[in-house]
Amino acid sequence: MWVQAAPEEVFAFADDHRQFSSHMASSSWMMLGSKMSTRMDAAGGRAVGSHITMDGSVLGVRLSLDEAVTERLVPASKTWETVGEPRLLAVGSYRMGFEVARRGEGTTFRVFIDYLLPQRRRWLGRFLGGFYAGWCVSQMVKGVESRFRRPAAGNGTVSQSPGGP
Repeated sequence: MWVQAAPEEVFAFADDHRQFSSHMASSSWMMLGSKMSTRMDAAGGRAVGSHITMDGSVLGVRLSLDEAVTERLVPASKTWETVGEPRLLAVGSYRMGFEVARRGEGTTFRVFIDYLLPQRRRWLGRFLGGFYAGWCVSQMVKGVESRFRRPAAGNGTVSQSPGGP
């Protein structure tokens, strides 16, 4: 995805995990009307080794995860991964991150996730894992698009970059 903003601005927005993962904190159809609360350590998820935890429940099933930042190269990329076995329904342990790069007068932004099936309810992971992971990635990209969308009367645009993401 391409936005008309400086890489430093895009990185700063995505580096704030409360903003970047806000789709998990709001009730949605994908969360079956539930939401998860997010807590961060003193570094706020903005340092290698920093921890971010989330918990909540869906249909009475308790969900929780602990993530640790494993790479943070300002303003180019950030990666985090789960610590231990997360208690999630559709995915198990995962590694996730984003990449930011200057392109013309704007910035390309890419989010990725690599995940394993959950230890429990593997059948559900096989059935919904890819769909759920794709939804999470899409929500993060949409958050960046929304944040850097320029008014139609201005000269800024949000569009797919030539040649893909």
